[in-house]
Amino acid sequence: MTTPRLAVVVKGWPRLSETFIAQELVALEEAGLDLDIWSLRHPTDKKTHALHARLQAPVRYLPEYLRDEPRRVARAMGAAVSLPGFDAAAAAYARDLARDDSANRRRRWGQACVMAHEMPQDIGGLYVHFLHTPASVARYVAILRGLPWSFSAHAKDIWTSPEWELREKLSPDHHGAAFGATCTGFGAKHLQGLADSPARVSLVYHGLDLSRFPPPPDRASRPDGSLLRIMSVGRLVEKKGFDRLIDALALLPDGLEWHWTHIGGGTLDAKLRSRAVERGIADRITWRGACDQSEVIAAMRTNDLFVLPARVAEDGDRDGLPNVLMEAASQKLPILSTPVSAIPEFIEDGKEGLLRSDDPKLLAKTIADFAAAPSLGPRLADAAHRRLTRDFTMAPGITRLLHRLRAMLGQVTE
Repeated sequence: MTTPRLAVVVKGWPRLSETFIAQELVALEEAGLDLDIWSLRHPTDKKTHALHARLQAPVRYLPEYLRDEPRRVARAMGAAVSLPGFDAAAAAYARDLARDDSANRRRRWGQACVMAHEMPQDIGGLYVHFLHTPASVARYVAILRGLPWSFSAHAKDIWTSPEWELREKLSPDHHGAAFGATCTGFGAKHLQGLADSPARVSLVYHGLDLSRFPPPPDRASRPDGSLLRIMSVGRLVEKKGFDRLIDALALLPDGLEWHWTHIGGGTLDAKLRSRAVERGIADRITWRGACDQSEVIAAMRTNDLFVLPARVAEDGDRDGLPNVLMEAASQKLPILSTPVSAIPEFIEDGKEGLLRSDDPKLLAKTIADFAAAPSLGPRLADAAHRRLTRDFTMAPGITRLLHRLRAMLGQVTE
């Protein structure tokens, strides 16, 4: 008998900003799961991580916009009528459309029909990253094909999705997920409160596969009066808070020599560069754009302070527990961040790092105080590294996730 394979639905593949997904899928594959990857979008990044090349599973791309492949979509929609779960799936879609009559919703139904039509017969279940639109596709496919599905939720998908939709994706009465995982205690508590049973949602920290990272460099105290090298990694979007950091850097005392390096791209790129010019600090900033993980880690090894002033965006979007904080800890790079979402699950203020509000004056004071206390950085970095290696490695989460996925596929019992 053929062992059932797992179809994995992702927003896009490969994506530089989602190393946590690549790390997880490679680990699941190397643990013995046979994967089939389905991506809603084609890649847009010009670079990839070495990790992406390790994944052996086939990758299939759904029509990003239905108008792009009309014949493929038409064939699939015609064939979908003959699938065993068509009536139930169409009814679920109709209920969703009545509450969310949008082009996005219609596109997800079309993508689901294509996937359900083209998906091999040896698929035994689905697993999707992100609980908003990708999970809508996975849910419709699962109903059409009569298969179980599961999800991994992260941040934006939890906090910007309407409650009715989250509840139904967590309810067996509405063809909800067999189980879900999420990467923060903060998010798990919220989803467990919406589910029919708290046991439906597991807390699974991504953690780091430390075998992929070099040992941390020897970090001596920074000499008095030397250049303070500050860096950040993250998309240039509202929730990352880099506008507030630019304002804070402009408030640093004149006698402090500093330079800030930013890695990442995003929709606010031009606006933030202009902000730096307006604040008179553009000549003290290096914008490196998108980099692969080896370049990120190399930069972390040569800087003195990592800053991520995350905040809740106006639309409710926010970070969960950014993996980049754990990456900084892996290289014993001291961290300054904010007590938003699940960041305090990894960092206790004054112990593994510094947590402040994103007020520019307070951020500036904290950076200046850090620069004036050379012994503070190594102490914080050592504690963060101990916390990482003790509680936030990848293996425990993969073991738990693997067991739940195999149970869903009927390979083991819960």
